[in-house]
Amino acid sequence: MERLTDSELENLLTDIESDRVERKRSFGKSISKTARQAVCAFANDIGNHNLPGLLFIGAEDDGSPSNLSVSDDLLRNLSDMKTDGNILPLPVLTVEKRLLNGAEMAIVTVMPSDMPPVKYDGRIWIRTGPRRSIANQQEERILNEKRRKKNLPFDLSKIPLSRISDLSQTIFINEYLPAAFAEDVLTGNQRTYEERLASCKFTVSPTDTTPSLVGLLSIGKVPQDFLWGAYIQFLRIDGLELSDPVIDECKAEGSIVQMLNRVEEKLMAHNRTAIDVTSGPVHNREFIYPPAALQQILYNAVLHRSYEDSNAPVRVYWFNDRIEITSPGGPYGDVTPENFGTSGITDYRNPNLCDVLKTFGFVQAFGRGIDIARRAMKKNGNPEIQFEVNHSVVLCVLPAKT
Repeated sequence: MERLTDSELENLLTDIESDRVERKRSFGKSISKTARQAVCAFANDIGNHNLPGLLFIGAEDDGSPSNLSVSDDLLRNLSDMKTDGNILPLPVLTVEKRLLNGAEMAIVTVMPSDMPPVKYDGRIWIRTGPRRSIANQQEERILNEKRRKKNLPFDLSKIPLSRISDLSQTIFINEYLPAAFAEDVLTGNQRTYEERLASCKFTVSPTDTTPSLVGLLSIGKVPQDFLWGAYIQFLRIDGLELSDPVIDECKAEGSIVQMLNRVEEKLMAHNRTAIDVTSGPVHNREFIYPPAALQQILYNAVLHRSYEDSNAPVRVYWFNDRIEITSPGGPYGDVTPENFGTSGITDYRNPNLCDVLKTFGFVQAFGRGIDIARRAMKKNGNPEIQFEVNHSVVLCVLPAKT
């Protein structure tokens, strides 16, 4: 992302009619919602400028400085708009403090999305001139057409042998849509079933109803008929080696929600607890492994795995002294074997699958799963999580509490 000069920023700041600019005199609870709407609108780039949109914090409506003091806390709060999961797919943005017209301002620079339509709070926001609004049916179609012209991530690729009948209309209508869109948007929605599927990226388009990979994984009846490695293998091994006896096993198939729910049931069934009734008036329940750590590592393994280059499943092997969770496909993009697990370094091989897991409630915010798992393990008294990472696989080892 090219950094704009002070002169370029000042020209945009004073261009009142530009649909690439929004100004806020400050940033607080009452402003954070409209700021996110603006980020969403810039990411959708309905004007097809293919240029970044700018959110100026510390500017009056006419572009003059509001003399806001730009603190580190303000910059962190603005950065949270990128990863708090309220804007989906995740926007590409930068946040910085600049001195413009002799005053401090916080500048949020938002790049046009490769995967429109982008939603905030279940609504597709766009900007035309100085007007910010919710996209109508025709504007949503334009955004869908823009997406098809761009280079798409693999999770949006179509699965040629599949058909629209391989998607569950019941799950889509009754479960996914109410979770993905605001009630008032659904109430006023006159789109056809095919148009709704395409808007959610579950098919290629309203006229080409071939399901995408994310569509099959999200609401497919039997995704494994087309995605042979897209399942989770669970083994409970009575010993320390893979050759020791297996006392429980499960091949979790179906949609991504069904797979995760099935494996979580297995993990909870084997995660037997001890109850301390002597150390205080309240009974304390102790787990061998903290549930939050198991959940976060499992979700990461399914979310970040490669569905393109491997037919291997995600493997969850529970030994007597540890749990090993293996995800096919090594780190992606900005994440490397050397910096894997470093706080703040994230990238997304399957960004649209991120959207689905957030919609179904498995993910609350992005880029924090490993940190959450590490804190949960430490609090529970478990040894530190270990990672073995190369370019073809990520292995996570969670040692048991001793």
